[in-house]
Amino acid sequence: MLPPQPAPLALADLRDHFSVRPGYLSACMIGVPPRETAAALTADLADWSAGHRDPGVYGDAVERSRSAFAQVCSIPVSQVAVGSQVSVFASMIAGSLPEGAEVLVVDGDFSSMVFPFLVQEQRGRIAVRCVPLAELAESIRPSTTLVSFSLVQSATGEIADADAIVGAAERCGAATFVDTTQAVGWLPVDAGRFDATVCHAYKWLCSPRGTAFLTVQPAFAEGLVPSAANWYAGDDVWGSCYGPGMQLATTARRFDVSPAWQAWLGTAPALELFASADIEAVREHAVGLANALRRRLGEPESASAIVTWPDADGSGIAALTAAGVAASARSGRARVAFHLWNDASDVELVCAALGLDVV
Repeated sequence: MLPPQPAPLALADLRDHFSVRPGYLSACMIGVPPRETAAALTADLADWSAGHRDPGVYGDAVERSRSAFAQVCSIPVSQVAVGSQVSVFASMIAGSLPEGAEVLVVDGDFSSMVFPFLVQEQRGRIAVRCVPLAELAESIRPSTTLVSFSLVQSATGEIADADAIVGAAERCGAATFVDTTQAVGWLPVDAGRFDATVCHAYKWLCSPRGTAFLTVQPAFAEGLVPSAANWYAGDDVWGSCYGPGMQLATTARRFDVSPAWQAWLGTAPALELFASADIEAVREHAVGLANALRRRLGEPESASAIVTWPDADGSGIAALTAAGVAASARSGRARVAFHLWNDASDVELVCAALGLDVV
């Protein structure tokens, strides 16, 4: 019998791990670390400076991170690879596609989910079709090999209709490759629904930049070429430092990219925190605040924690910046994001900065 699992960490308890200033509304651009992450990085700097560092400590942090991410995304740890960037994993997948493959991508999607496939198209290896997100499911056809899309769009915050896309892909025999970077951390995600997913942890998962994950189903993994094969992808990591003998791991670890050590020391405690959290409660909190702002802006409500509105001349983002609100601008729109540390006062800060009626 499995031991009883602890209750998920309540939102109020989760918030206690962060010390974020009012008006920080930019988790969609860069997250804020929990205190445990800041402490781990500070301690490592001191130990490293004094010459007291064992590389095995970093390897342990990588494996802690891998395990926690697997838990967050409800997938076996054997199906999780670690790396540094979304584009590295996307490029491996693009380069592994068979000659003549057809890839369907989303118009306006983040470039790391598009450019690797366009590079292969320029080489004459594959064909790429680009369609609006709303038309993605209906655009999948029997000739489609792979559907590449972000679960939550970076520029607009729009959430993809994963049920419709996965259903259409299954009917047509196409594989799905999904970027969950703008979703994991505030939106419950089951990575097992897709053939492969990729996620950078420095946004909603509040980790240092330079730690990313690939999840891959075993059948899909069989067709992937580990083009970044390196010592860390070896079956015996520390026994794989020198060639030519090569024995890669049989799990998704064969797709590992050699880790940037210090970043993983900060990632492990952040991901373990999110693995213990009630992510559904985070979603309800963040989306509730986002919709409160949408109502004030006269925008339709949405299921997304990211709020964007037209700002072609940049006046909105300028006003927010002047008021000390951390926001961003994307594709002619102002963009803010609500996460676990935000509250109703942040909505009022935005409204005051934009000259809207303050409640």
